[in-house]
Amino acid sequence: HENGESVKIHTFLYFAYGSNLLKGRFQLKNPSASIHCVARLKDYKLIFGNYKGLASDRWHGGVATIENSPGDEMWGVVWRMNVADLKSLDSQENVRLRAYSPVEVNVKTQGQELICRTYIMNSCVYAPPSPQYLKETQLLLHSSPPPLSLSHTEKLKLERIMKRDKERANHRSDA
Repeated sequence: HENGESVKIHTFLYFAYGSNLLKGRFQLKNPSASIHCVARLKDYKLIFGNYKGLASDRWHGGVATIENSPGDEMWGVVWRMNVADLKSLDSQENVRLRAYSPVEVNVKTQGQELICRTYIMNSCVYAPPSPQYLKETQLLLHSSPPPLSLSHTEKLKLERIMKRDKERANHRSDA
């Protein structure tokens, strides 16, 4: 095998969104993870909620998941990971407790299509994200040096999404 081939055999691609965009936090439990690229997932949108309506102990509010939404698109990061980290990733996503299910998705990046693993929450009950969750994910866009090589347009899209979700969270908490 050529060196590049053996790397592909022992690694997989994971499409991340939400708090799994935070490089430092994500690599704590998944040390082999390295950013492969930024990619777009068509016909899905980012939403916030809780598994069976149970609020997260860590975030104290809704957490990110995705749902099928024809015509929409969302952006995320593709991590290349060692197969040995698959168990810790499943554990982090509470697969054993059935909170999230692993699925395969096709994402696009610079004209190339990639098949990636990602996770979708089961029995999602919509809930606004907590201020803490929004603050941590907002830091992603303003850290220096930036953890992601996002284009200006991609950054603006992410900022717009986060602003919209923050406004929704504030609107719901005022009600």
